[in-house]
Amino acid sequence: MIILYRVDDRLVHGQVAEGWVPHLKAEELAVVSDEIAADELRRDIMRFATPEGVDLKIMTVDEAAAYLPEAQKTARKVLLLLPGLEEALALLGKGVRIPALNIGGMHYSAGKNVSIGKAIFLNDQDCESLKKLAAAGVAIEGRGVPSDSPVDLMAAIS
Repeated sequence: MIILYRVDDRLVHGQVAEGWVPHLKAEELAVVSDEIAADELRRDIMRFATPEGVDLKIMTVDEAAAYLPEAQKTARKVLLLLPGLEEALALLGKGVRIPALNIGGMHYSAGKNVSIGKAIFLNDQDCESLKKLAAAGVAIEGRGVPSDSPVDLMAAIS
């Protein structure tokens, strides 16, 4: 089963490995990114960052659209990681149901003019993407680690 859908531009890193994986008792990290799937070096780095005893699956959006419905039916706890909102929208467009989306980290870069908390920076396109996701019935929260209080991103960008 998919236990958390998370957008975090760093993907597999300390907050995920030390915070979310033990909190959720995740057995698998599923990274969905066409870019990462095509980059052997970045795939290797993520393998090294994945906690011992946790499987890592790195897929393109198309591969994930085929895999996730089956993964949802199993008892295996899968934490799904997306580098950005574009991947979430692409999965929705391929018929994947995303009930809720955790926004953990969208870090600052040029053009990011909306700041929410310590690690969520959005540009106009990000705000539009969040609105599209919400309109599709996806519940959206901002939260870096499990101990943080969830932030209502939709209220913050309205």
